[in-house]
Amino acid sequence: MSVLDTLIESSPTVSVGLLTADLMNLGSELEQLEQAPVDFLHFDVMDGCFTPMMTVGPPYVKGVKTRLFKDVHLMVQEPLEKVGAYVAAGADIVTIHAESCVHVHRVLQYLGQLENVTDPSRGLVRGIALNPGTPLSVLEPLLDELEMVTLVAINPGWGGQSFLESTFDRLAEVRQMIEQSGRTIALCVDGGITRDNIARMAGAGVDLVVTGSAVFDGKAPLANANYMLKALRAE
Repeated sequence: MSVLDTLIESSPTVSVGLLTADLMNLGSELEQLEQAPVDFLHFDVMDGCFTPMMTVGPPYVKGVKTRLFKDVHLMVQEPLEKVGAYVAAGADIVTIHAESCVHVHRVLQYLGQLENVTDPSRGLVRGIALNPGTPLSVLEPLLDELEMVTLVAINPGWGGQSFLESTFDRLAEVRQMIEQSGRTIALCVDGGITRDNIARMAGAGVDLVVTGSAVFDGKAPLANANYMLKALRAE
């Protein structure tokens, strides 16, 4: 089954962000997480230019051993010359920012020419992320070249921010755009998702919710992941 098929069939589901995981005990935390019905592991890649923070690169993505699909969110400037290294490192989803370069369409086309190195039959999911201040109209010429749209619900690069309420209206508008396109495109939301607000995402029309610190709190990744999934899927 392809990555995109898995994402759509398991919708709504979570992609667990590694940024707040305990790196000294990462293997143990991942073993616990893999016991939950979670399929996606989220890597926040920041270059210190597009965002103030600098995090990880391809060697880290490659070095993480897991059965989970690797969901790589590139918050980097000029990603064209960089995306290939992340695909080679085992990425199953590669999301770039619409704001990160002039020729974003070209980057998506290039990604469309690459194969999943873990298993070519999985395919690659090409994603576009939009910051809160970016007009949704930028998506229109890109919909034929992507499989996922991510709306970022905070301003990337700073910790401790709250979920922006305006994101709900933006999610509804993007969902409508996707339906009108006639294509299978997943809708993702990323940023500010906590135990207190994830239940509100259940009716927002999202397929994938990125959450990190709510799962990797240093205590119980398995129990936390199960809680977040149950809350997200609440009827």
